[in-house]
Amino acid sequence: MRVGFLVETVSGERRVALVPDTVAQHVKLGHSCVMESGAGEQAGFSDGAYAQAGAEIVADAAAVFAGSDVIAKVQPPTEAEIALLEPRHTLISFFWPAQNSDLLEKARATGATVVAMDMVPRISRAQKMDALSSMANIAGYRAVIEAGANFGRFFTGQVTAAGKVPPAKVLIVGAGVAGLAAIGTATSLGAITLAFDVRPEVAEQIESMGAEFVYLDFEEAQGDGAATGGYAAPSSPEFREAQLKKFRELAPDVDIVITTALIPGRPAPVLWTADMVEMMKPGSVIVDLAAERGGNCELTVKDERIVSGNGVVVVGYTDFPSRMAAQSSTLYATNIRHMLTDLTPGKDGVIVHDMEDDVIRGATVAHGGEITFPPPPPKVAAIAAQKPREKPKEPTPEERRAAETAAFKAQTRTQLGLLGAMAVLILGLGLIAPASFMQHFIVFVLAVFVGFQVIWNVAHSLHTPLMAVTNAISSIIILGALMQIGSGSWLVVLLAGLSVFMAGINIFGGFMVTRRMLAMFQKS
Repeated sequence: MRVGFLVETVSGERRVALVPDTVAQHVKLGHSCVMESGAGEQAGFSDGAYAQAGAEIVADAAAVFAGSDVIAKVQPPTEAEIALLEPRHTLISFFWPAQNSDLLEKARATGATVVAMDMVPRISRAQKMDALSSMANIAGYRAVIEAGANFGRFFTGQVTAAGKVPPAKVLIVGAGVAGLAAIGTATSLGAITLAFDVRPEVAEQIESMGAEFVYLDFEEAQGDGAATGGYAAPSSPEFREAQLKKFRELAPDVDIVITTALIPGRPAPVLWTADMVEMMKPGSVIVDLAAERGGNCELTVKDERIVSGNGVVVVGYTDFPSRMAAQSSTLYATNIRHMLTDLTPGKDGVIVHDMEDDVIRGATVAHGGEITFPPPPPKVAAIAAQKPREKPKEPTPEERRAAETAAFKAQTRTQLGLLGAMAVLILGLGLIAPASFMQHFIVFVLAVFVGFQVIWNVAHSLHTPLMAVTNAISSIIILGALMQIGSGSWLVVLLAGLSVFMAGINIFGGFMVTRRMLAMFQKS
């Protein structure tokens, strides 16, 4: 089969569905590539690079349609491109069938097969062709970069001779693919990052990336996010009010807000209202990744950057992936190649459109002169969501005192038992051992007991940064060795000297290691 790739004609679109590196991979599937001249220029790929990789360069879109069996592009087809489709064609692109019903009907009338990359089901096997996630990952990263370009300070805190700069405080609303990418970028730049999502199961993912999950004191079953394709389900009015109340509490303190909340088939929910914008500090930035669907911020204007009356910048750009066209094109071209791999199971250049395959069936919106959207639920369950982690319950003061009392009694009983056993042992040895031996033995036992008690009673939460210090403290056994150096026996003096030497290494080495460990947690 011949696979054709077009110039994107939508204003501001710089991506392309083929990059030179993927040409050879299409050839391995038995396909040849036909490229419209200039299709990759805005993404930084010249016609010469494509020709050198093995693609055929043609003059215009009409030549691509005439000489190709499969047409791949980024944006949904224009009406002019729909008019060039024939029943032999398979079109692969973003399509948004729920929002483009008229366009879908026109595509159906041509008899062509249409594969919508935005309809790829979110199951494990389909992750390699999940173009929505690929583009959302780039959008989340670019949103933080765009926020930084409009923000007047560092992200990370700094202490300089000219003064101290506090770190920026960033709030990410929505922890899908774009939100997690934004969290990773913001934390890597040194910002204090907070994140909120209506799905409690993502709390662990957020915290594992170094951000703080914003808990909401509201009991509501949110449902299984994975059951709706990994997106959050609509919330109740009561939950929404509690959510807005929490955001109003955070608004005066945050410097940057990045919103990513979307619900499939619905306008974007308004989560950051005009009064919240007024509460923010002048110079703060809001980047709305849901601007294309109306925006999560009440002041968002699609494809524009505005400044509110109190000096807050609101960015509503919808072309974040195109602002990183080379990277976006590389990822999208890989998604297209994986889709064609599934459509070409024999790797012989023959397209096999298996409507029994969950991925192919889910992404196909028109086939055989019929509209096949919406698809049936996939036979394979969507990517499993983690079990929601319950928010830890804080003990009451009475419960805390009762627990401390019980722990103290248990520890006292243990220590009394140890002391009793030690007394019996010393008494037994005293009856049969000479007095000189008992003098050294008692010092040894007491030194071991004191050292053991010192290190055993250090809280477990302190072991990681302070283990070296506790090791040094445990070297209190050195006191016993110092007491024995003055003994008359040469063997006791030798052993005591060796004990002092080894304990000294433990003490000084422990503090040196601790100093290096604590330096790792200091920000320059």
